[in-house]
Amino acid sequence: MKPLSLPKIEPDVIEDVLAWHGGDARTAIFALLNDCQHLRLQLALTEAAASSGFTRGWRPRFDRQDNA
Repeated sequence: MKPLSLPKIEPDVIEDVLAWHGGDARTAIFALLNDCQHLRLQLALTEAAASSGFTRGWRPRFDRQDNA
């Protein structure tokens, strides 16, 4: 089975995020960090609720593993 590959972030997406926050980079970074914190909490809750048998031994990782 081929591992999941995530799409590369295009520069237009960055411009979209900045535009969504009125061009304020600090506000955009703050919002993205809040989203990341929320998703980490959701991952921790899911890890606690899902049994090892349900995930067939797979455990989520909080830190990214870059395949560079």
